[in-house]
Amino acid sequence: MSEMITADLVDLDLSADTKQAAARALAERMVARGRVTDLEGFLADVAAREAQMPTGLDGGIGIPHCRSAHVTEPTLAFGRSAAGIDFGAADGPADLIFLIAAPAGADDAHLIILSSLARQLMNDEFTSALRTVDEAGAAAALIRGEEAPGAEEEAGEASAEGEASGEASAGGEASGEGSDASDEGSDASNEGVARPFRIVAVTSCPTGIAHTYMAAESLENAGRAAGVEVVVETQGSAGFTRLDPAVIAAADGVVLAHDVPVREKERFAGKPTVDVGVKAGINRPAELIAEVREKAARGEVTTATAGTDGSPVDRAGESGEGYGTKLRTWLMSGVSYMVPFVAAGGLLIALGFAIGGYTVNKAPSVMDHFVWTEADSWGALLFQIGGVAFGFLVPVLAGYIAYGMADRPGLVPGFVGGAISLTINAGFLGGLAAGLLAGGVVMAIQRAPIPAALRGIMPVVVIPLVSSAVVGFLMFVVIGKPIASAQKGMTDWLNGLGGANAVLLGALLGLMMCFDLGGPVNKVAYAFATAGIAVADPSDSAMKIMAAVMAAGMVPPLAMALATTVRGRLFTRTERENGKAAWVLGISFISEGAIPFAAADPLRVIPSSMLGGAVTGALSMAFGATLRAPHGGIFVVPLIGNPFLYLVAIAAGVCVTAATVIVLKGLRKRDTRTTPDTPAATEATGTRTNSPIAA
Repeated sequence: MSEMITADLVDLDLSADTKQAAARALAERMVARGRVTDLEGFLADVAAREAQMPTGLDGGIGIPHCRSAHVTEPTLAFGRSAAGIDFGAADGPADLIFLIAAPAGADDAHLIILSSLARQLMNDEFTSALRTVDEAGAAAALIRGEEAPGAEEEAGEASAEGEASGEASAGGEASGEGSDASDEGSDASNEGVARPFRIVAVTSCPTGIAHTYMAAESLENAGRAAGVEVVVETQGSAGFTRLDPAVIAAADGVVLAHDVPVREKERFAGKPTVDVGVKAGINRPAELIAEVREKAARGEVTTATAGTDGSPVDRAGESGEGYGTKLRTWLMSGVSYMVPFVAAGGLLIALGFAIGGYTVNKAPSVMDHFVWTEADSWGALLFQIGGVAFGFLVPVLAGYIAYGMADRPGLVPGFVGGAISLTINAGFLGGLAAGLLAGGVVMAIQRAPIPAALRGIMPVVVIPLVSSAVVGFLMFVVIGKPIASAQKGMTDWLNGLGGANAVLLGALLGLMMCFDLGGPVNKVAYAFATAGIAVADPSDSAMKIMAAVMAAGMVPPLAMALATTVRGRLFTRTERENGKAAWVLGISFISEGAIPFAAADPLRVIPSSMLGGAVTGALSMAFGATLRAPHGGIFVVPLIGNPFLYLVAIAAGVCVTAATVIVLKGLRKRDTRTTPDTPAATEATGTRTNSPIAA
């Protein structure tokens, strides 16, 4: 096994001025050492990891890292920047940059070494030494732990402490020998000594290499400073050792600092819990410890956590996040659970019309009339099944918005509020309001001091009863009627759209669909479109909007596939392979197929995609194309009104985006060739097509 870092992997005068250029400069050293086989592929993996969460840490540290199939063995490269490089930390740029590369199947021993480094980064003495070391070899040795500053003194102190501890331990063992009476006497003698507050914690991050262990170290250090016992379970890449059930049972509180679902989260039910992102565990551990102690003092506990490990929204948001960020997270929780109902119901309804004709919505119930040999009966069956599925849309939306805010206790009042929204004709807007109300009411109830005797029935009796009654009252009596009026006004406005207004709306929706390729803005446009057709008899305007949204969403992946085919030399080998897959993803209406290209070169790909999406959305509306199905891509063309012109609109947008990307990339390549030694060319090289981190 070779050393993880050597002098060749250290750059004490890192000249890069962006995080993209820094990652590339350090990665090139890994390539030179044979540790990375495909520079561009590796940097794309770094980009994907960085897109999940910035890797800048308070204290001037940047730790871009990833697991990649292009890495031959776990490797660490270190760079020191005099000017500092922005890695997204709240306190400013980083001057110590560590690029951590782990193979896709890294063994536990290597990952444990990487986790040890992550813990060292929380040591001020360690980082101070890295800022003053003047030789690459010495820096590498310091990182490997071979030249820890003050090592001899620390060893001597540790030895003395160990001897004293050993003597105390021996004395403890001697005093422990004897009958049970001696134990009782010992307990009695300690009655006057208050035991410290005890916290169990779990830390985890998407890669499980750096943030996981840094958060653990930070929490442990803060606990020692506050006189609190902190025991951490790190759920990292090297696996995890479960906390002893006895330790969890004896704990007074829980801190969950994670960006991926906590495994076996139900173990911590019934304890005061602080649930945040992993960076909060690194940057403000003292605040988290103080917060969990306050919750314990109020008697505030979690009421239900079992079974949430696989949920897409495993927490309501960090306490340090802005309200807008939390609101977006809650709304996306509802939309993500609603989309499958939209897809199933919408496709069934569209197939019903295709098989049974446009009078299928007037057919009698298939329970009263169904003839096995009649196409109309089968069309009516599909239509009626789809209608039942559509009936769940608003309750599911409201229920899972509340779930994103308050976990499982929010489900009952959320579903009740969503059903009431349908009853009073408040529709989609009513579902949004009901979900937010339900989540807010449950969160308020959970914060109230609860007698110990009632805690067992809170999640199954008290919270569902009280929250459903409150949400029902508010929906029926207070806000339901105004929301229903607003919903009717929006429907009337859509029905009245025509001419230039419709084209402009199509262009706007196209821009939104292509802005973040499956992200929040994309989801807002998609939810707006599906809300219009989520009825048994959608208006013509609503179906035009749905058609425009799906057409625009198909443009980015198809355009990237076309561009890699027409001008393959402008793209890396990895991108050309991704382009082949993008053909299939694009025709299936999966906008995320363009994400690898956007992550690698956002300043060229995203604007180009938005331009093509706007063209397609506007043309689709201008051509009057309609769509009853909310998904399906090219496979539902037979269900589209004006299908030929619809395909023309898609083709136009694809050509516009592909041409724009090719032109922009061609200009970049030309600038790089003509001025290879200029600073501008160097900067272009650092931010070229496969820049490692999305801007």
